Amino acid sequence: MTEPMPVTSVWLTCQQPSRDQRRGRYVPESSSHPGKMLPNLAANAIRTYTAPGDLVFDPMCGSGTTLVEAMHLGREGIGIDIEPRFTALAEANVALASSQGAAGSGRVITGDATKLLDLVPASAVGKAGLVLTSPPYGRGTHGLVRATSTGVRKRDHLYGDRSDGNLAYGSWSRLLDGFEQILAASYQLLRPGGTVVITCRPVRRRPDDFVDLPGELLAVATSVGLVPVERCAAMLAAVRDGQIVHRASMFGLMAVRRARAEGVPVHLVAHEDVWVLRRP
Repeated sequence: MTEPMPVTSVWLTCQQPSRDQRRGRYVPESSSHPGKMLPNLAANAIRTYTAPGDLVFDPMCGSGTTLVEAMHLGREGIGIDIEPRFTALAEANVALASSQGAAGSGRVITGDATKLLDLVPASAVGKAGLVLTSPPYGRGTHGLVRATSTGVRKRDHLYGDRSDGNLAYGSWSRLLDGFEQILAASYQLLRPGGTVVITCRPVRRRPDDFVDLPGELLAVATSVGLVPVERCAAMLAAVRDGQIVHRASMFGLMAVRRARAEGVPVHLVAHEDVWVLRRP
């Protein structure tokens, strides 16, 4: 018997620019993280797949977006990140959410998420209603830019110097192996029927080298026993009068124009793939 295909839906998660989604809700220093999740994306996932009081876990929490949005929605959040400078940011954002009257709570842990069962409280095992995360796409991202007299300069576009375990620095096989370890352990944190939401997008390493990272991550997730139930598209662009209004960075635009000039018909990425899976 053929398995039914997962349900597909579109999440309108970038109708406001990301900076406007974070303004006043996150400490300004949060911009230094190179791979932040959209707050509206996190909030939509948490609101859809959990109830107030549920435990939400992010094994690669970065500057704490998952925790902050969980707190404002009355959930309990636990997050892990390997880089101390980012867990410090996450702690500052958790403190800010508390000061703003968020009904939930957040806890941040510094450590390697591939060993997460050694890091989280034993009381959390088997209790999480949702695991929400996104993997790194490599050592660097587009980051932020600043125009100077000598040209345009990037900043806040690299992860830290921790090459000893940081999945951002490894090969693609290392990334997938590490993510498999993380999902296998996260499975143990989930309550029966609990949900995993993975957000990601394809990666173009060269104009002619397009990596289907969402497909690779789905294979990893199903290998640890998770069952896919939905595939969603979380918009990275606005929709105005039926038209897509991109929010791509200058570097993204330049890469597309360069590739097209070389005869490769690439397009701007306007959404993230969102895999929704369940623990049976």
